[in-house]
Amino acid sequence: MATDDHWVFGYGSLIYKVDFPFLDREVATLRGWERRFWQGSHDHRGTPEAPGRVVTLVRSPASLCRGVAYRVEESVFAHLDHREKNGYERHRTRLYLDHREATVSGTFYIAAEDNPAFLGGGDDRELARHIVASHGPSGSNADYLLSLTQALRELGEHDEHVMNLEREVLRLQNEACTAGA
Repeated sequence: MATDDHWVFGYGSLIYKVDFPFLDREVATLRGWERRFWQGSHDHRGTPEAPGRVVTLVRSPASLCRGVAYRVEESVFAHLDHREKNGYERHRTRLYLDHREATVSGTFYIAAEDNPAFLGGGDDRELARHIVASHGPSGSNADYLLSLTQALRELGEHDEHVMNLEREVLRLQNEACTAGA
């Protein structure tokens, strides 16, 4: 592999909403981090007055986070920096490319606890209610969650936090449909 390769790791919408050119795509694993719906979305899945919830990564030394790594030209980062502007910052790490059984240096975006849009945790029911109620320019927050769970299933990944939220969101949506019938 060339030394000028640039890899970016997607663990949220970058798995299923690929709006940038890439040279290669690989299922990949990031060690020491886990997904959490703890970041506010003022610009995509919510509004400044009513932010939605999207995933960020939080440190968890024993965890493995599976997603997708894309080999891109450096110019793609201008687009990604704009897309991930709402509190996300670039970080460098080693990524394990599952099918190649190799590690590469890569970039990933995280929204740390000290960014202004960080919402933090809560119990699954509370987070699910927030997600069901949120909408923004990119669509409903529930669609973001459901698209992510489908993409994770396609990767063969079971993320307990994300799947529990999916279960709660579907339950709330079903209750709303039943009440409205």
